Amino acid sequence: MTSSRHRSLALPLALAYAALVVYASLYPFSGWRWPPGQALAALAELHWPRWHIPFDIGSNLLGYLPLGALVATAARRGGRRAGSALLLGLALAGALSYSAEVLQQFLPGRVASLEDFVLNAAGALAGALLALLAYRLGLLDRWQALRQRWFTGESASALALLALWPLGLLFPTPVPLGLGQVGERLRAGLAEWLQDVPWAQAAHALLDTPAPAATPLRPLGESLIVALGLWAPCLVAYAVMRPDWRRAVVAVGALAVAFGGMTLSTLLNFGPSHALAWLAPPAGSGLALGTLLALAAAPLPRQVVAGAGLVALTGLVVGVAQAPADPYFAQSLQAWEQGQFVRFHGLAQWVGWLWPYVAMLWLLTRLGRREAPGPH
Repeated sequence: MTSSRHRSLALPLALAYAALVVYASLYPFSGWRWPPGQALAALAELHWPRWHIPFDIGSNLLGYLPLGALVATAARRGGRRAGSALLLGLALAGALSYSAEVLQQFLPGRVASLEDFVLNAAGALAGALLALLAYRLGLLDRWQALRQRWFTGESASALALLALWPLGLLFPTPVPLGLGQVGERLRAGLAEWLQDVPWAQAAHALLDTPAPAATPLRPLGESLIVALGLWAPCLVAYAVMRPDWRRAVVAVGALAVAFGGMTLSTLLNFGPSHALAWLAPPAGSGLALGTLLALAAAPLPRQVVAGAGLVALTGLVVGVAQAPADPYFAQSLQAWEQGQFVRFHGLAQWVGWLWPYVAMLWLLTRLGRREAPGPH
């Protein structure tokens, strides 16, 4: 029987995924206006499009599949019957899709479509059915039993963070694994937001000042950033694990995920022939150092690794803030922002920007807690 100590991981993942879907659906959140010549009642009616783009068809179908699966799983784990969980997964995902399609009519660059809504609902239904099939086959119970052996009872938030980490790696970064570079974009956004505010003269002078030119990182500095970028998620995982051999397995798994995420990101940006271009000597030595640090921290108590995680994440964001954007990094951003990855760009971008800061907040909540009994 499933232990009640373990909250379902599906619920926080479903909430996070729904937020990402909203961002992808309403990106870039600018230019809002009332649709010309449209009455309020007419906006509720969606129409079938004249053109059909294969990429959009696939993305709309597959994009809502995880949401339907997560909602149905959360409902089933919450005690609902299979039919109720299926209807809930379809209804909530469908309502979200319909709302997003209606709101897209207020954005000049987006086109509301009945086809998109139908594909989203079909994807959510398929996801919910797959989740119920997995539940029927006992796969969810096996996962829960595995989770009980490897993690503590309050691991849902940490596992949700770890599940989002690979998504953040897909967004182009100036340094491999260098998540959290949001400072310059935040400064530029505030400057634009305050440019017509007359009482913010002092803020204008500060925000309009160009950022100081950053000197290129030395190989040692780049290696340290890469090492911290790998070490930090390991420490997040350690904070909900007993100090035993399982932590070493997690460290090796994090290394594999980091390697795969950076390779996929480079492949999407520059093509298969350049997929390993990111693995320069500083990155390779940083991965080795990060793995050694993770293995060295494996025997430490959970509160100690939580404190070390805060130090690692602070060092990561400070180091990444000093990293200049080279021409290849600018080319990567241009490819994402102007190509067919524009919607996915927004998802990965925000995860990459915010992941270290959300992880720091979560680790702060762990420092004041007494250690709960771990898995056996």
